[in-house]
Amino acid sequence: MDAFSYLSVLLSIIIGLAITQVLQGYRAMLLARRRVKPFVPTLVWSVLIPVLATQSWWSSFGLAGIRVWTFGVFGLILLQTVLLYMLAALVLPDASEGTIDLATHYREHITAFFSIMLAMLAVSAAKDLTLQGRRADPVDLAGHAIFAGIALVALRYRGERAQLGVAMAAAIFIAAYILILFSHLRG
Repeated sequence: MDAFSYLSVLLSIIIGLAITQVLQGYRAMLLARRRVKPFVPTLVWSVLIPVLATQSWWSSFGLAGIRVWTFGVFGLILLQTVLLYMLAALVLPDASEGTIDLATHYREHITAFFSIMLAMLAVSAAKDLTLQGRRADPVDLAGHAIFAGIALVALRYRGERAQLGVAMAAAIFIAAYILILFSHLRG
């Protein structure tokens, strides 16, 4: 067994748990649908997190060409995946008695959510620079910077309209990012 196949198992489990976390949130909201107060930014992010998880899994195929692994490099990749799981864990509330107010949940966790997103982006950029050195893809690094800018706007402007704009901008950006960089599997 090559090293990548061995190491990718743990990453795949965590990515699967992240997707499962969001799906369980949907299930809880479906079961409590009469008590759910929707909030569009929460719903947009709840769609984007599984997309990001799938993109992370898809892009990990590019790691198959690495022949020599260090614990530090794998640690960065693992940390990025764990942070992605934490986003999934925060995006939707746990089912509770009474009204499930997605706007209240969003406001209560906005700082943690976007701070974790910024940390995940920083770790991802550090991973890319560590793996590729000066040959890091400038389009990919620019994508990280743009997405970090979106997260910073979300942290700065907390109004409902601003958060809706941030969520929609993120959706458009993520779709473009995936189409530009990850439409084909690269080995």
